[in-house]
Amino acid sequence: MFEYADKGTLLLDEIGDMPLTTQAKLPRVLQNQEVQRLGSLVGRKVDVRIVAATNRNLRKEVERQGFREDLFYRLAMVEIHTPGLKERGQDLFELAEHFLVSFSQSFGKDVKRLSAFAREALERHNWPGHVRELQNVIGRGCMMCEGEEIELEDLPRYFAEGVFKAPQGEPALEPMGDGLTRQEQRLIERALEKAAGNQTSAARMPGVSRDRLRYRMKKYGLLDSNSSAASPVATLA
Repeated sequence: MFEYADKGTLLLDEIGDMPLTTQAKLPRVLQNQEVQRLGSLVGRKVDVRIVAATNRNLRKEVERQGFREDLFYRLAMVEIHTPGLKERGQDLFELAEHFLVSFSQSFGKDVKRLSAFAREALERHNWPGHVRELQNVIGRGCMMCEGEEIELEDLPRYFAEGVFKAPQGEPALEPMGDGLTRQEQRLIERALEKAAGNQTSAARMPGVSRDRLRYRMKKYGLLDSNSSAASPVATLA
């Protein structure tokens, strides 16, 4: 590949995953601009610009001897930090919309949007798998969706846990019910019961906004259309 890239650029992707035995061969190539084919006694000069990419912290890998120090300093003359998906703000939902349209067409469905709680779940997630993970999650959501809107229950189960995780200092709510839809309804019911029907206080328990709580209350019939408040006593009876 160094020979093919002569007078051009070679991308070494996921360089942090390269075995130490392979890493040992690169510093000489980078230092001398010369490669030697396996079994050959003759070196070949190359003029190649190197771009290396990784999702690992190579400085820490060097400290724990998981990455060669000499190779690191030959590669890291100019370092560019690319923010992860969690740090990209609105980019997250623009990418999600792109994947939603793509998968909706592929599956022959008419999925148009993410529900408010599904968006909340995506926004709270840390995205260790970056864009590939988002693509997988939206693909699953489109596959499981039965209407025009991807609901929280269409996403992997651990996303629901992220939405209903209690804020620091608040009592945690135990998962209940047979399925995710029922579990979500029971969580809301218990939050309303603990808050004596006060929606603002109830929203703090699962850690969601009041508007998103009301959206879910309306879905499960927990919100009186003629009133801004719900009666947990009537609901839980």
